[in-house]
Amino acid sequence: MIGRRRRAGRHEITAHAPRSAVVTGAARGIGEAIATELVGRGYRVLVTDLDAAAARATADRIGAAGGLAYDVTDPAAAQEVVREARAIAPLGAWVSNAGVGFDGALTELSEAHARALVEVNLLGPMWGARAAVAAFREQAATGVAHGGEIGVTVSLSALGPVPGLSVYAASKAGALSLVSGLASEVRREGIRVHAVCPDGVNTELLRGMKPGGQGQALVRSGTLVTTEQVAAGLVEMFGRSRVYRTLPAWRGAMLRLTALLPGPMLRLEPAMRAVGARKARSLRR
Repeated sequence: MIGRRRRAGRHEITAHAPRSAVVTGAARGIGEAIATELVGRGYRVLVTDLDAAAARATADRIGAAGGLAYDVTDPAAAQEVVREARAIAPLGAWVSNAGVGFDGALTELSEAHARALVEVNLLGPMWGARAAVAAFREQAATGVAHGGEIGVTVSLSALGPVPGLSVYAASKAGALSLVSGLASEVRREGIRVHAVCPDGVNTELLRGMKPGGQGQALVRSGTLVTTEQVAAGLVEMFGRSRVYRTLPAWRGAMLRLTALLPGPMLRLEPAMRAVGARKARSLRR
């Protein structure tokens, strides 16, 4: 909380220099865990979500500075959220966590779901990053504060092909590419950009996938990580040059290998799906 000094790697927020932070999709799940982590590290956190009432309730519960409604697909709304955060304290961090996870093969997805995957998972972080970078630059130019952090919740699926989640994986791969490119574009300004790429997390997104479907089974074939692990994995990169990390690391290596050798590796897909289906059945017992 404000008034206590916490270290986040080499990054600190002190009672003498509070900074604000925005977390999108933060009313519950991973976003709530990230907002809680940032509150604990001294940020004045603005909890945002499509559900305004849930955002305010979460903000009250975790001791955040406030909560409000925000649609990440609206570029103008990103600018307004930045203004709200800067009214609390100079902007120190922007975390694009909001995401959707509609599963299904490319030919099965509705047009609305396909568009939402791209607009929320890729364009959402893009509009947020543009607004945050503009704020960081203005603060530096006026001597208010230097630099800042941008974080994006991506997915392990960004690193390789995921049958049954092909459009979702493509949107996340685009988000990871965006993070990597932007990190290079702004690093000389003291702005650091990071992404966390977790394996499956037992949130509403995973539970909302088709029971017994190919996508859910493949996700469950790995290691389910907790929302707290994802939050810590992202925020611990603040103040450092590291661009992204995978959780767990071994699954990241496996997905990268799949991307390099898609033909041979995808022959293992039926076996992996069977493992995921068995795990899902055991959880229902």
